[in-house]
Amino acid sequence: MIAKIAICTTVMLLSLAPDAEQQKLDLLQIEQNIVNYTNAERAKYGRPMLKVDTKLMKSARRHAAWMTNNRNMVHTSSPVAENIAMGQPNSVAVVRAWMNSSGHRANILNSGYRRIGVAAYRTPGGRIYWCQQFLR
Repeated sequence: MIAKIAICTTVMLLSLAPDAEQQKLDLLQIEQNIVNYTNAERAKYGRPMLKVDTKLMKSARRHAAWMTNNRNMVHTSSPVAENIAMGQPNSVAVVRAWMNSSGHRANILNSGYRRIGVAAYRTPGGRIYWCQQFLR
């Protein structure tokens, strides 16, 4: 059994788009933190902020759940840019680890990407599997 991680029990609502087709998406605090820390890194380098995408959130959550259930860190076969990780204790640590890896850093700082989806799941033993996906 896996558990989606939540730092607190409240769920945040995040606006996805400022137009007539605006949708709301429930993000856990830890997911919002990953997005916030990723966008903070992008801001340091003058990159535009990423918008949370409903389909990418579903995809990242599905893949993080799969990795957690299978105790296997492997990239998805979906046509997305992806950063995955395992074992970091929190969202600050995972974004820092990704920024310290050239390939993962390239995904985070790619100015062509405009959308993001993220997820974090914990095994019963406490190991966290992380997934971050990007699209134009």
